[in-house]
Amino acid sequence: MRDLPLVRYATIGNESLAYRDMGGEGTPLVYLGSQGSHQDLMWEEPRYAHLLRSLAGLGRLITFDRRGSGLSSHTVRPTIEFRVADIACVLDTLKIDATVLIGAGGSSQVALAFAATHPDRCRALALYAPTARTTEAPGYEGYPPEAQEAVLAEIDRVWGTGVTAFLYAPTFAHDAQFLSWAGKNERGIATPIEARDWIHMYNTTDVRGVLASVQTPTLVVTPTKAEPPLVVTGSRYVAAHLANARAVDIDAMDQWPFGDGMNAFVKAIEDFLPSVVDINLSANPDRRLAAVLFTDIVSSTEQLRAAGDRQWRALLDSHDEVSEQCVVRYGGRVVKSTGDGTLAVFNGPAQAVDAALEMLSALQRLGLDVRAGVHVAEIEERGDDVSGIAVHVGSRIADAAAAGEVLVSTTVRDLVAGSGLTFESRGEHAVKGLPEPITLLAATRGAA
Repeated sequence: MRDLPLVRYATIGNESLAYRDMGGEGTPLVYLGSQGSHQDLMWEEPRYAHLLRSLAGLGRLITFDRRGSGLSSHTVRPTIEFRVADIACVLDTLKIDATVLIGAGGSSQVALAFAATHPDRCRALALYAPTARTTEAPGYEGYPPEAQEAVLAEIDRVWGTGVTAFLYAPTFAHDAQFLSWAGKNERGIATPIEARDWIHMYNTTDVRGVLASVQTPTLVVTPTKAEPPLVVTGSRYVAAHLANARAVDIDAMDQWPFGDGMNAFVKAIEDFLPSVVDINLSANPDRRLAAVLFTDIVSSTEQLRAAGDRQWRALLDSHDEVSEQCVVRYGGRVVKSTGDGTLAVFNGPAQAVDAALEMLSALQRLGLDVRAGVHVAEIEERGDDVSGIAVHVGSRIADAAAAGEVLVSTTVRDLVAGSGLTFESRGEHAVKGLPEPITLLAATRGAA
């Protein structure tokens, strides 16, 4: 490891991100790994180190430990939203405009979410055994929830023993040196409690609703001998539901990209890169996935009559000021005031929901009963304004909410796993412009 660049740190809020920039010429490549990483331990396993050096030969390789893993801060909630923000932070720190993201397993969800929300910063994706969802659902083959719960129940007993080698690299798991490294790597990545929280987050996250918004060229490499077969099914599902995917099957069993499929994976990336490095990212720069927040003052006409014009104008001014403060505090942007409400957009849905919850509480103290709706879908930014189905649906969701209530779509719920938000179903609602009713849920902030 003597010839490796030093680990450096990027700052995001009050937390640190450990990263290593291998330098070199060519397209920036950001390797996301699988579920977690440790910037030093990843170089102690010869096969892992060989994968990284091979990728470094294809461009400028950057690796980093997500918050909650390895050498980075361990105080963040385990959410896809935070992981997307981590990527943007590292790119900003290194002054990189756009990159190719390389991920595997759970990290593929993060890569797909980043490509959908930051299409101008993602030249391509290279994914190994990706998954959009872990557990079974109507129309989707996945693991039974009880099987996943059984895995979580065993974490305290097996974490740190090398169990991940048997799960993700069975062809090498009986090698004593590899098994020893896997145990050390587990202990270096996270504590058992942290590991359980992150695994639970991946098990309950669903990015199927994101796939249609990913226009980024994507390489999907599937190890066809992986066990259980649901790994193969899930990988092929991702490839089939992307608009611009190149699917490559390889004769391999391991789910870690530095396992028995390593050479084939690197070769597939090498063949793929020339077709995407010069891609025009400005072809449609104004369309992206975003969370849309609508708020609305309940019975505003009646409240106007009761307050009178002068007092009502003062209340509206206070409403607008409080609303903007809450939106900005959670990283959003106020698009416009709707007269008796607010339209705002956020990169992540948990940010939008938290802003809405805080906003409604603050406005209630002013004597204003407000309702809110949050939805995630593609928007089109037209100057300072936004349009698209997300805006239309978000407005309709807000209309269905009761006073003091934040209603969200199931897409929001599926993307905020691990955030601490809780949801209660409000049943199906018909939304004008959509072919089928959608299920709405009331969001609240649960215990931390």
